[in-house]
Amino acid sequence: MRITGTFLDEISHDIPHQNWGPEEWDLDFQAMRAIGIDTVILIRCGYRRWMTYPSQVLQEREGCYPPPLDLVDLFLTLAEKYGMEFWFGTYDSGRYWHQGQFQEEVDINLRVLDEVWARYGHRPAFKGWYLSQEVSRRTGGIIDIYARMGRHCKEISGNLPTLISPWIQGVKAVSAFTGQTRQAQGITLEEHEREWNEIMAGIAGAVDIVAFQDGHVEFDELASFLSLNKALAERHGLRCWTNSESFDRDMPIKFPPIKWEKLLLKLNAAEQAGMEKAITFEFSHFMSPNSIYRAAHHLYRRYCEQFGLEPWQPPAQ
Repeated sequence: MRITGTFLDEISHDIPHQNWGPEEWDLDFQAMRAIGIDTVILIRCGYRRWMTYPSQVLQEREGCYPPPLDLVDLFLTLAEKYGMEFWFGTYDSGRYWHQGQFQEEVDINLRVLDEVWARYGHRPAFKGWYLSQEVSRRTGGIIDIYARMGRHCKEISGNLPTLISPWIQGVKAVSAFTGQTRQAQGITLEEHEREWNEIMAGIAGAVDIVAFQDGHVEFDELASFLSLNKALAERHGLRCWTNSESFDRDMPIKFPPIKWEKLLLKLNAAEQAGMEKAITFEFSHFMSPNSIYRAAHHLYRRYCEQFGLEPWQPPAQ
């Protein structure tokens, strides 16, 4: 099972920024393409008051800060240059849906989606949508959020596919802002099946693909959860990918690149479960030879060795 897609984490709240511009991003797209990545997914177009493109909607409605560079345009340009698909990630208010104001979260996103499609929908690399509100359980309102936003994405874009990437409420589902790495107890397979059966039933037709994050459960539990996720998706007519996290959740430091042995174990489990595609969160920080983390450079080389790939080298200066 090879990684053929990655999120682009440009609007984050718990990972250091790399301060890349067009030249650095171009080099990283080259490194992605060299190992077979054909899909890039913007993790979110905005988070709270930060955004990736100069959205009039978000500036007027949320007081967002205008960015110095239109990253959506840049990512589309690079995706077109290197023969990749670009999937657009929606806006995460960081507050409305956490406070139970689900209608507010949907309303602002519907306006953003219309703006984005009018601005970038003609671009040939624009191939899908990512609904960035991530959950692990049947949180109040999430079915309606996914269903309404997913339907709108498909209606305005001629039925382009929609993707979600929830997590599993396992023992590693803890806050990123403490040194804690475990909680006392995680969700059972039975509880997970019951809640996600209801969620998938409610979003079928609005969401096409589910790619659960694979880092929140113990390694010896992962194969069972992946197999269950695939069975649930098939039951409701959804496609099933895996989001094979390339950072390590077992360390009190949040977050270093993952140990290669762990990533390989997770990819093997995904292959055994019959996952259609493996994407990762996230190449540029945790797997890239251009990353600020030296360990990511070595992870890239180990990955290339495993699959008989020629490691990408930066052009000579």
